[in-house]
Amino acid sequence: MDPTTSRRTFLRIAAGGAAAAGLAACGSSGPKSSTGSTGSGASAAPAGSSAAGASTGASAAAGGGSVTGNASYWFLNGQPQQGVRENQVKRFNSSHKGASLKSTEFQNDAYKQKIKTAIGAGQAPTLIWGWGGGGLKSYVDANQVVDLTDWVNGPAASLKSKIFPSAFGAATVNNKVYALPVETVTPIIFYYNKNAFEKIGAQPPQSWGDVMDLVPKFNAKGIAPFSLGGQSRWTNMMWLEFLLDRVGGSEVFLNVFNGQKGAWSDPSVEKMLTMVQDLVKQKGFIKGFSSITADSNADLAVFYSGKAAMMVHGAWTYGTMKSQGGNFVKSGALGYMNFPPVDGGKGDPSDTTGNPGQYLSISSKSSAEEQAVAKQFLLDNTLDDASIKDWVGTGAVPVVQGTRDQLAAQPDKMDSDWLTFNYDIASKAKVFQQSWDQALPPTQAEVLLDNIAKLFQLQVTPQQWISNMNAVIGK
Repeated sequence: MDPTTSRRTFLRIAAGGAAAAGLAACGSSGPKSSTGSTGSGASAAPAGSSAAGASTGASAAAGGGSVTGNASYWFLNGQPQQGVRENQVKRFNSSHKGASLKSTEFQNDAYKQKIKTAIGAGQAPTLIWGWGGGGLKSYVDANQVVDLTDWVNGPAASLKSKIFPSAFGAATVNNKVYALPVETVTPIIFYYNKNAFEKIGAQPPQSWGDVMDLVPKFNAKGIAPFSLGGQSRWTNMMWLEFLLDRVGGSEVFLNVFNGQKGAWSDPSVEKMLTMVQDLVKQKGFIKGFSSITADSNADLAVFYSGKAAMMVHGAWTYGTMKSQGGNFVKSGALGYMNFPPVDGGKGDPSDTTGNPGQYLSISSKSSAEEQAVAKQFLLDNTLDDASIKDWVGTGAVPVVQGTRDQLAAQPDKMDSDWLTFNYDIASKAKVFQQSWDQALPPTQAEVLLDNIAKLFQLQVTPQQWISNMNAVIGK
């Protein structure tokens, strides 16, 4: 799944000023350095943001101010997230007189190349912003990041207890924690168009059997059962992620992630792939889906215009549907739920998939003094009260337990219902599976996306798909 801005930006509620600021600021270019309060003046603090220097309970509890020295921190620009990150650095620098954190900001694609080059050269910043999963594992394999296991279970235990437990999966490699989950969660959602369901007199599906029963009913009414931006490939992948979990449970993909030889040969994989192709053959997706792109939001338009009845897509699409879908969201026609279970499947129906958080690691090449500054920043300013308020102000769900009341307090009832729904999904999930193309190393991820596209186009059989994927495990 190519990490486009739209996928990384969770829930841009168009009515919110913060979201508008974010969209307007996405075009800023090039890296930019800052040392907190003396740094960039371009930061557009999100709604509800805290000013630099705001004290926090977390800081006092952690004894903030005792650490001394300097450290560096690279992260992505683009509002409204940029403003939250900049405020965190400003608060740290103003409340720790003997310490300084210097931040440098990059656009998404530039960052990927810069951080890869810097880590390879042993010149990484002290704090490394990332997506966890396969990228983090490559850093671990190269001994480039610090093992944080003892720290998160010791000095940072209180902070760890605030974070959704499911977010640590993408931070863990070989049963050791190498990153701290921070920022926000973005689950994948099963959307349905209530108007379309009224036209056929049906209720939302409660099982995979219901899904397949609905397909001919919608087709008979000239409504496509599902919208899909198949040209983008990663949109297809979300179907495999959910179906494999529901059929075989979370352990099946975990074996793939751990590099177990032949892991894709688990019988539940072939069953899942066959179910996907059955849905394609039954005309479950809108005609021409392989030519529809998600990055242009064409798949969303198919859904909110009523040409398709259902859609499996990221939580980040809510804001776009609200801003571009006319009266669709405002009229209450948008329905949403977690992906339904598969009859007889081993998976837990509370499990979800998507982006369980963003992750901060510490470079193993940094000095002990730099590492101490970085850890103090993680303790004091990444998930403190001010940060949580800022993230909620952007219209996002922080990766923090106990924020449901803040999300429910949003003035727009539809927004508050949406936010609390996402909070419940993330907080109750026993497993929050990271998107496969982020969880796997780049080589495997590219082969995966290529074969998923062929699967949906019926160009490979399930057996061929499994053979192709087994061939790249460990690469």
